[in-house]
Amino acid sequence: MSESSPLPPVRLTSEAELARDALATPLLSRAARLARWAGPDTRVGAGGELVEEQLPGAADALGLTGDEAAATASEAWRVAVDTGLVEIVDEEEGTVAAGADLALLTSGAPQDVLGVWLTALETVLADASVPDLDDLVDAMDGGGEIDLSSLDWDPEAEAEFLDGVLGNLYLLTVSEGGAGESPVPLPALAASMIVPDDMGEPTNDVLEQVSDAMMRLDDQFRLLEPVGLVDFQPVDETLMADADEESSAAADEADVSRYGMVRLTALGLYGLRARLLESGLSAPAVGDLADKGADALLDGTADFPPTAARAETEQWLARREPLAAARELLAAARGGDAGAPLRRLHCQQALSLVGLEAEPALREVLDDAELGGLARVWLSEHGAADVPPPSEAMIFWLTIDTIAAQLAAEGNSAELQGLVEGLAQQHGGFFAAAWRVDHPATPDVLEAMGRLHPDKKVAKEARKAAFKARSQQGG
Repeated sequence: MSESSPLPPVRLTSEAELARDALATPLLSRAARLARWAGPDTRVGAGGELVEEQLPGAADALGLTGDEAAATASEAWRVAVDTGLVEIVDEEEGTVAAGADLALLTSGAPQDVLGVWLTALETVLADASVPDLDDLVDAMDGGGEIDLSSLDWDPEAEAEFLDGVLGNLYLLTVSEGGAGESPVPLPALAASMIVPDDMGEPTNDVLEQVSDAMMRLDDQFRLLEPVGLVDFQPVDETLMADADEESSAAADEADVSRYGMVRLTALGLYGLRARLLESGLSAPAVGDLADKGADALLDGTADFPPTAARAETEQWLARREPLAAARELLAAARGGDAGAPLRRLHCQQALSLVGLEAEPALREVLDDAELGGLARVWLSEHGAADVPPPSEAMIFWLTIDTIAAQLAAEGNSAELQGLVEGLAQQHGGFFAAAWRVDHPATPDVLEAMGRLHPDKKVAKEARKAAFKARSQQGG
């Protein structure tokens, strides 16, 4: 995930719903139950972990049985300590008591609950970057110290790898046309971190790295599911059989779900966004601009995909009276700066969501050089009567403004090329008049038209007009 390109906005559910989801996660609910279970006889070791002889009691309190019961209880206890649900009273004696944050889970605001959950998430993410217990035991030297070099384990690199994977999963989830709420195949996620963008057919060495990364992720997502970050379907264990025994597994290669599938939950989206913001990245959410001015709305949605921009605008409009909203939008759309044409385009799109209650605001700007054209378009589209026809100067100005906005929004798109071709075809003397248009973007628009038009003669005419426009503006 690039740190320079803006992230698409995420649609989050309400904090109240997210808090309920957090309380229902297996890991946090177990941690809370152990915090209430702990009493005067509970003892912990030097690191705050439950002493071994008390693990069966903790597992029993959680209703856990089987080989993994003690390990699961130990993990829940660690989360209880790290999140402040349990406090260590006396380190030497190893005594504990309920922590101050335990009460937040029942009487705190949704934001308080989510704060506790975020701390639990950090604990689990740290655990997910650590080698499994068997590897750690094998790496111990005679003095009980862990030899990291024998593990081929770089803690920073492991944490960065997992952060990168989660960042890519977040981007796939929030991008328009991306995964959305659909699960992502684990091999695709692993490949997003391993395979270079410019590589055609991956080499055997690269494919082996992807396979190794996929198995690492399988282990890590198994740890991350109980905290509520993801919904996860693990890798089918029959795929791990010896290569000599490739029976049904080889025949079913087309079923990609057998290689693991992962999807961010609503809570996971919230958690990853919080981590992105904490790291200094811009990670907008739909609704962020609802209580800000129209200038912030028009500028802020400039990089939004169309669906997200509409959703943000609808939330902004919902908080305002239509007439007042229209006036505010029109005022914010004015300007001769480089971003003004795109602001006016977004203003026009926002006004398309407003009903006839806004008509007086549009009539007020009919004589405005910058807004009169879009006002006429709006009034005509809404069937208003007595809409004065635009002057030729206004038509040309609006044309330049519209193309400038499209260039800013989409660059040299096929749609824009079609618009350019249509204009040149319909108006034989377009370039002879267009270079005189008193718009800051006129030279750039005419240059773009020359670049986009496939007819060499027309393209040359556009470039000549661009030169005249630049000379007229003193450029």
